[in-house]
Amino acid sequence: MRHLFNLYPPYLGAGVRVAHISDDWRHVRVEMPLRWYNRNYVGTHFGGSLFAMTDPFLMIMAIRNLGPDYLVWDKAAQIEFVAPGRGTMTAEFRLDEADLGAMRARTADGSAYLPWFEVDVRASDGSIVARVRKQLYVRLAKPRLEPRSDVGDKRTNENP
Repeated sequence: MRHLFNLYPPYLGAGVRVAHISDDWRHVRVEMPLRWYNRNYVGTHFGGSLFAMTDPFLMIMAIRNLGPDYLVWDKAAQIEFVAPGRGTMTAEFRLDEADLGAMRARTADGSAYLPWFEVDVRASDGSIVARVRKQLYVRLAKPRLEPRSDVGDKRTNENP
């Protein structure tokens, strides 16, 4: 899956590379080196690329951990640019059992749950370049309607 992400055209175009996905989908690390094609006018990382490197990992991590009984969508996002980004940027995403337990508990009655997560985009020296907040929409999927057994073929042999 990591290799598929790395071939995804928007990530290729921005220079984003998925460096690590844990087997349990609870940790993802994304990197983006500064290149001529992802620099802004003043020679630092383009803000749109910094933001793009944080999408859609938390949503996918939640989907992979919660399974098909849940609907999970990205609901909202915010970014605060803290410092100019030079060099290789890194963003790390983590979902722990407490996060997943809250999602299950808060949606058990069919309600939607809208948790916020914070992710820092960091330079290679560890300094924060951007703070990103992502909100997920999580709820139990509505049960699929089963085909009715009492409905047969609508065609009849009767003449009008």
